[in-house]
Amino acid sequence: MGFFDRLKAGLEKTRKSFTEKIEQVIKGYADIDEEFLDDIEMALLTSDVGVAVTEKLMKDIRAGIKAKEINQPDDLRPFLAQRISAMLTEDASSMQLPEKSVGVILVVGVNGVGKTTTIGKLGHFYAAQGKKVLLAAADTFRAAAIDQLEIWGQRIGCEVIKHTEGSDPAAVAFDALQAAKARNFDLVIIDTAGRLHNKGNLMEELRKIYRVIGREVEGAPHETLLVLDATTGQNALNQARVFGEVSDVTGVALTKLDGTAKGGVIVAVKSELGVPVKWIGVGEGMDDLRPFDAEEFAQALFAN
Repeated sequence: MGFFDRLKAGLEKTRKSFTEKIEQVIKGYADIDEEFLDDIEMALLTSDVGVAVTEKLMKDIRAGIKAKEINQPDDLRPFLAQRISAMLTEDASSMQLPEKSVGVILVVGVNGVGKTTTIGKLGHFYAAQGKKVLLAAADTFRAAAIDQLEIWGQRIGCEVIKHTEGSDPAAVAFDALQAAKARNFDLVIIDTAGRLHNKGNLMEELRKIYRVIGREVEGAPHETLLVLDATTGQNALNQARVFGEVSDVTGVALTKLDGTAKGGVIVAVKSELGVPVKWIGVGEGMDDLRPFDAEEFAQALFAN
């Protein structure tokens, strides 16, 4: 099964929640009137795209009707697919990693969102491209996080730099970058703690990591990826806001899209926070985390 088919299958619950609600409204009307628009608005509001995105889409729909791009209810389906794709591709950017020096990806997110698994799959993705990848276990708050990363390192054939539980996360990052430079690694992926309940400590910890890695490698971190769990819906949006305050997030990795009806949050994250979604996870498999393609996503969301 190709990735598009896996994406389509993974989005089945979201499609039922989001697209099928819209389909039901479309089938219930022969013509476009205010009642039809009210029902479309309600269908959008009860999906996980959020209030701001719903307002934006309704404005676009009314403009589309005025411009004769939407002449009958059936025209709404391709119009929405195009608009959602446009929202997601606006100011989109791929991963910005240096070609001639070691690249550094800092991975942030609360515990339980699949952060360590995402790091393992990222490592696998880049190793498969022929890059020499080093993982850094800088979530020293939990022994389990260090163990998990070690297991992933063994699975994908990547070395892991670690210290003991409770040690200084910035020291782990420092050692990892020293090792990467000395032994010609292409990429370092750094895990971090996700203690949102103690925002002050988390902010200080991340600032220190930023300072240390910025001194060791020019421009580092080149990417700060925020991992969000799609199953949490609008809560993911709140987490993104908080991490936006404590770190310089450059992109989002949205996991567990295959297990949720709340995949519409992907549109809300991009539209409301202006942070591009760069990776999506649609399954347990090693290859089920892939660079995000907005057009492909919109196509899969509206596929029959």
